[in-house]
Amino acid sequence: MIHLPSLISDLGFILLIGALVTLLFKKLKQPLVLGYLIAGFLVSPHVPWLPTVQDKESISVWSEIGVIFLLFSLGLEFSFKKLVKVGGSAGFTAVFEVLFMVGLGYLVGRLIGWNSIDSLFMGGILSVSSTTIIVRAFQELGMKGSKFVELVFGILVVEDVVAVLLLVLLPSLVSSEGFSVTSLLGVTTRMVFLILLWFILGIFLLPAFLRKIRDLLDEETTLVVAIGLCLVMVIIATSAGFSPALGAFVMGSLLAETPEGHHIEKLFNPIKNLFAAIFFVSVGMMIDPKVIVDHWGLVALFTAVTIFGKFISTYLGALISGQSRKTSVQAGMSLAQIGEFSFIIASLGVTLKVTSDFLYPLAVAASAVTTFTTPYMIKSSDVVYRWSEKYVPERIRMVLDSYNSSVKKQSGQGVGGLVLSHYGVKILLNAVIIVAVIFSVKKFVLVKMEDHFSSSPYAGAVAFLVCLLLSIPFFWGLVQGRPDNARPEELHRLKGLLPGITLGRVILAVLLLSVMVGQFISLPIASGVLAFMVVVAVLLTVRYGEALYAFFEKRFLSNLTEKEKAELKPQDFDPQLLPWNASVEIFDLGVETEGLIGKSLRELSFKENWGVTIASVIRGDRQTFAPGGDFVLWPYDRIVCFGSEEELKELHKKIVKDQQENRWTRGVPGKYSLSSFEVFPEHLFDGKSIAESRLREERNVLVVGVERGAEKILGPSSSFVLRRGDLVWVVSE
Repeated sequence: MIHLPSLISDLGFILLIGALVTLLFKKLKQPLVLGYLIAGFLVSPHVPWLPTVQDKESISVWSEIGVIFLLFSLGLEFSFKKLVKVGGSAGFTAVFEVLFMVGLGYLVGRLIGWNSIDSLFMGGILSVSSTTIIVRAFQELGMKGSKFVELVFGILVVEDVVAVLLLVLLPSLVSSEGFSVTSLLGVTTRMVFLILLWFILGIFLLPAFLRKIRDLLDEETTLVVAIGLCLVMVIIATSAGFSPALGAFVMGSLLAETPEGHHIEKLFNPIKNLFAAIFFVSVGMMIDPKVIVDHWGLVALFTAVTIFGKFISTYLGALISGQSRKTSVQAGMSLAQIGEFSFIIASLGVTLKVTSDFLYPLAVAASAVTTFTTPYMIKSSDVVYRWSEKYVPERIRMVLDSYNSSVKKQSGQGVGGLVLSHYGVKILLNAVIIVAVIFSVKKFVLVKMEDHFSSSPYAGAVAFLVCLLLSIPFFWGLVQGRPDNARPEELHRLKGLLPGITLGRVILAVLLLSVMVGQFISLPIASGVLAFMVVVAVLLTVRYGEALYAFFEKRFLSNLTEKEKAELKPQDFDPQLLPWNASVEIFDLGVETEGLIGKSLRELSFKENWGVTIASVIRGDRQTFAPGGDFVLWPYDRIVCFGSEEELKELHKKIVKDQQENRWTRGVPGKYSLSSFEVFPEHLFDGKSIAESRLREERNVLVVGVERGAEKILGPSSSFVLRRGDLVWVVSE
């Protein structure tokens, strides 16, 4: 008789029951996550009249793979640039809310007699809201265009990142001796350092690797390469003493920055869904109804702390960050639940065998209750706001309004922010690379040399020289690296601080050099060799440092923006969306572009002179879509143009006359799309000119072409009359 491994039969039961239950939940318009949890409960030993999973250890391994793939998928949806664009208000609110809930959960746990580990994990479980549940609720309620929804989405992005950090920090804290501040700072510093190092190396190497193999990638090989890279980073993160989830998330985030990121995300989605189903079903298998019944009071307490704690913390965080009272109330009501990450954090405690048995089912029960209450909380946010306004004294409302106005007035970037953005990031990244070079050379080069020259006192000096030579370009960038894309007025504001900034950079470089010396050279040898080596290094730095650093920086920035630049290429557009040889392109105007700056668009006549249409002008942080003829171009403006490839090349020649060849391609568009609509007989545009249709004024779109039968009119004038059957092509944000 043929033997069927129990793992196969278990997977069959899990997926069949999961499919039936989730179909029912789909019909009832309830979150699928809850369906998976119930399916897991049904195949658990707690329901004896249904088939029970036999090989629990194998299912546990599959669920761990599910966590890895869930975090990898989250990384693919995430972007470091998206995190930067979240905004200070959402970022502050998210961090404030997470810290508040971790502290509240820990405090409540200790007050009811729990030990420190259970209390700490309770705080972690309560701190992260469910992105899936909130997005679904907004879609069903038709609120995705509301102002507070943007704030909530920004908070969720930061929460996901903080949740990943919690998955890393909690095991480290549990394994350490007690909860000392020193151990917490040590683990956090090491984690941040490694994430920065992986980010630098990943952006420097990964896009180049994918470019080399791009012609060989089909759907199958792309998927295999992506999963392979994910698991390699999981191994690296585990070897560094961190959880596999961190490695999966980091690799997903790095791939998200490449042009292949969206394609990989699409290909990986079915695999993620399969393993996520297995993970959530395994979560449901650990639900013990007896524990929930015996601890129904704790379930109620857990739920109440979740709802009221997250509402209060989000409300206070948003209010402090400068949001209005109404927006703060709406955001707080929207985030009052826990979900997927809470299950992962709870399962982490079970895997580490450090939490009590009752904590896991309590988390699942509280999540189920708050999932059902979320839509009603969001819908009632306006009612709660109006009710609260009746009971808040007028004096307090005036104080809050005054504070809100003050925050908005001070929201512009100050001198400290300019120093951080133009110098801080560059200094930090170069320092991270230097530290990584020091410890890499010590761990690999010095060890090998001592194995071969164990009796030689000069092995350390040679290793030091190797380390110094490898670090030369990064020492130059640390001390001499100049700001990128800084506007003249910003540099003028920083002019008085340059001596202090330079002194600080030199001091940091000296400290890092001292660390390097201490790692490789003993004092007797250092006295005779160090001076000579430092002189040589300084000479080499002056001679070659700038060129080498420019190479590394140019390569890094090129890879970092490769995804956005790829989106500009005409060949990347769907051919059906490009009936002509046309595309959207961005050009930077320098101070030397004398033929364009200081003149209005009407004077320049881009359409008549070069055949291109100006779709938008980006000036600093402001964008003007479809500017009028009186709009005057300034130095450092960035113009978004639509036209044929030949026409754009002619304009390119004009703009880059006295500039570097690659300057015009720098930047991040990706906010403009080409689409079309057909004019039907009953259409309100039938028989009207483009000017009369007011498409630009009322619909915020720019007509760039019309197909009328076999005829194609590129860049029609405002007096062009639209007729039934016309296919109108427009550029929009």
